[in-house]
Amino acid sequence: MVVNNPNNWHWVDKNCIDWSRQYFKEALVGLESTGEAATVAVSDLTSVEGDVEVCQRKGKVISLFDLKLVLEFIGSTNAATSKTIKGSITIPEVAYDSERDDYQFDVSVHSNPDVDNQTEEQIRALAKSKLIPQLREKLFQFGVDLIKVHGSDIQLPAEQVKSQYTKSNQLQKEKVNTQIFKKSTPVSIDGSNSSSRVPKYNTSTLHLEPVFNTSADQLYMTLLDKERVAAWTRAPPNIEPKEGSSFELFGGNISGKIEKLESNKKIVQSWRLATWEKGHYAQLEISFHQGSTETKMEVNFTGIPVGEEDAVQSNFEEYYIRSIKVTFGFGAVL
Repeated sequence: MVVNNPNNWHWVDKNCIDWSRQYFKEALVGLESTGEAATVAVSDLTSVEGDVEVCQRKGKVISLFDLKLVLEFIGSTNAATSKTIKGSITIPEVAYDSERDDYQFDVSVHSNPDVDNQTEEQIRALAKSKLIPQLREKLFQFGVDLIKVHGSDIQLPAEQVKSQYTKSNQLQKEKVNTQIFKKSTPVSIDGSNSSSRVPKYNTSTLHLEPVFNTSADQLYMTLLDKERVAAWTRAPPNIEPKEGSSFELFGGNISGKIEKLESNKKIVQSWRLATWEKGHYAQLEISFHQGSTETKMEVNFTGIPVGEEDAVQSNFEEYYIRSIKVTFGFGAVL
């Protein structure tokens, strides 16, 4: 619906989530802090989840956003024999009404057998004392820059409104999407060109970090070995631990292709739910970080259709994480 006021101004909402992902990547990746004994730097932005809109309400341009961010960092000692360790920083809420001191930061250091506990704590402390203050300032600046970049075309005379994000255009979403499809060359799951049209979604990401009371090698094989997979899925799977092989789980409700394997360290898959449009695959990357008594399974989805995030998360937590823990006794079930 398009709402006109007496001056013939249009009410326009802009979805800015894609711009926001790029903004945070440029603003946060590369931030670095150096202490007496170590250096810490943000190496990657692995997840941005939530909603970002710039809109006009009663003649005033405002922003509405509520986001969760996950960053990866690398820490290294400044000694002659430098040691390196990786970790993550989770920011559970970046909201339009957040003040500088409202942001919370969960700093997690991935265990490395070559790095002692004292070095781990030095790097964790450096991240908290010097890197987080930089992140806090960048996050607070986001709302200002969001309005500066996207606020100028929110309130325009009707004849000047060309944004694809107007409410009238949102009602024609299928027509707009069809035009977008025709502009791109589709790519099949194996990366080759396809003569058929591969559906395009607006997509989102998902990041999880469940912990299991087992070793990385046991957890790695639990996700690939046919007999083990049959045990926790409660159904005969079609899977083999081989790069380039296709797989089907839960009677075909989940399917995809194993793209890359790093023994006991990483699994990368093209992954889809049967209910998604034919030809659309998300990417699922699972990394294993083994500690002294447990293993953290770092789960990163990219390419999830917008609106499907909750379904993917709840099903993955229930039918992957919880089922594996119950079946093999790999940890407490909450």
